[in-house]
Amino acid sequence: MRALVITPSIVTLALLAAGTAHAAVSAEEAAKLKSDLTPVGAERAGNKAGTIPAWTGGLTKPTPGFKNGGRRPDPFADEKPITQITAKNMDAYSDKLTDGVKALLKKYPDSYRLDVYKTHRTAALPQWVYDNTLTNATRATVGDSDGGPVSKNAFGGFPFPIPKNGEEVILNTKVRWRGDAWKKLANNYQVTSDGRPILLSKITQDNVAPYYFKEGSADKFEGHYWNVRLDTHAPAIRAGEAIIGQLKLDESQSNAWVYLVGQRRVRKLPNACCDTPTPAAAGLAWFDEVETFNYRLDRYDWKLVGKKEMFIPYNSNRTLVPTKDSDVLGPKHLNPDHVRWELHRVWVVEAALKPGQRHAAPKSRYYIDEDSWWPVLADRWDAKGQLWRTGYSTPVAMPDLPGQVGLGWGVYDLLAGNYVAMELVNEQPMQYQTVSPRYKESHFSPENLGGAGVR
Repeated sequence: MRALVITPSIVTLALLAAGTAHAAVSAEEAAKLKSDLTPVGAERAGNKAGTIPAWTGGLTKPTPGFKNGGRRPDPFADEKPITQITAKNMDAYSDKLTDGVKALLKKYPDSYRLDVYKTHRTAALPQWVYDNTLTNATRATVGDSDGGPVSKNAFGGFPFPIPKNGEEVILNTKVRWRGDAWKKLANNYQVTSDGRPILLSKITQDNVAPYYFKEGSADKFEGHYWNVRLDTHAPAIRAGEAIIGQLKLDESQSNAWVYLVGQRRVRKLPNACCDTPTPAAAGLAWFDEVETFNYRLDRYDWKLVGKKEMFIPYNSNRTLVPTKDSDVLGPKHLNPDHVRWELHRVWVVEAALKPGQRHAAPKSRYYIDEDSWWPVLADRWDAKGQLWRTGYSTPVAMPDLPGQVGLGWGVYDLLAGNYVAMELVNEQPMQYQTVSPRYKESHFSPENLGGAGVR
């Protein structure tokens, strides 16, 4: 008689049959968040090889001299790479490289490389977020909506710190910690297949996360988790353009509007999700590629592959140091001199297109940092089964917040040979500012968007 192999999909089916799909964990299991696991569900211990250290609380002490609103320093500026991974030696590290990274190494063997540094587990969050996460662990469940699976009975922390399936992992990423209100100044670029950088937009981005308003509660929360506003200042052809997004956990209820300069009108975007090109990237990246992954879950089945040790961009303050965007932008990829890679444990989740649904990328694979729940890398395949696109985020240590927060993201088109690099902040006087008091709700209304039009 063959032994039964228990997999996440089998567990999910069993729970469905019992009528208790995606139930919250027990109090005994949640207690691990105070012992074997970190307060957000990562493994507290290091790995056996000693190449990943134990988590001891993260980085919460800002670099001396840093002031909110200023340029963000590199807390590890004096460190040197402990190894370099190139096309010549990549086979020795193959099990710790994503398919997308391996494809880039093979496609650009003379220029692309990974400078691997000592691993620092700097991720940290405020204590009240830890407290809410512990509470969520025993009450949060997965529910259905027109926009796909959603978290229920959770607020102010990660809903599923001890996930049992791929949906729960991805739902954690949707409410990844960035603060409750923040501001970015950034430039967005396309780099063409012949190596020419083209400025897509110079933006101001204002954000609030109602999910993390301290005065809120799970009982009062209505699913509105993120408001974002982008005002475009350059190039001249796009100056004055603006876009607003009001995102809800049930993404079928999310809304987005754009102010069109040529028409001097505000238009509601009819399908601000999935593989629809986003105006923020001049149509060169999709809505669900923003910050590596965003938006609705209903088009895919989500499979939890497991947890792996992988080389990922991390503690990416090094990328912020150059004062010119051109120093970071390479002709085929980001300049490896300014990208820091570390070995971390990540959750691996695969997305497979559901029967009857459509998407330009029928298969995707996501790599989510265990310490921050940030989706750091993503690989996407086309309908022919070819590896097509690979996305990245560059998480930055922000001890003042505290947090390990993505600042900079992009997408490589492996078939066309071009890429987009979003949120470059190197030429900006301010790189990521926490905002207090928070922006008013009216700041993210379409009426305000029209009234602010400059031409």
